[in-house]
Amino acid sequence: MRDKSINYIEVPSADLMKTKAFFESVFGWIFTDYGDAYTAFESQELQGGFYYSETVSLTDRGATLLVFYTTSLEACLDEVTAAGGNIIKPIFSFPGGRRFHFCEPGGSEFAVWSE
Repeated sequence: MRDKSINYIEVPSADLMKTKAFFESVFGWIFTDYGDAYTAFESQELQGGFYYSETVSLTDRGATLLVFYTTSLEACLDEVTAAGGNIIKPIFSFPGGRRFHFCEPGGSEFAVWSE
């Protein structure tokens, strides 16, 4: 582990069961529950957790945005919607590529980009 690198993230979710099912389905994350109000995840590149909260992470409220990378933006968008994600900003161009924003079923906002 590199000194002063981001090591772990924690994200709010209003529905931990739906959040877990979504990220397992779309991104292949593995979860470990710690009681009813917290679940930790592991992915190939990131570790963190989701905690129960009625207040979720949305950029229009000033929240930090976590952005995934994919080689196939349209296919990922289809996977996100099929797993219950809500597209809140359809695919748009920005300097360096294209992306879309979505809310996972527990309510927090994420984005996916591609070249």
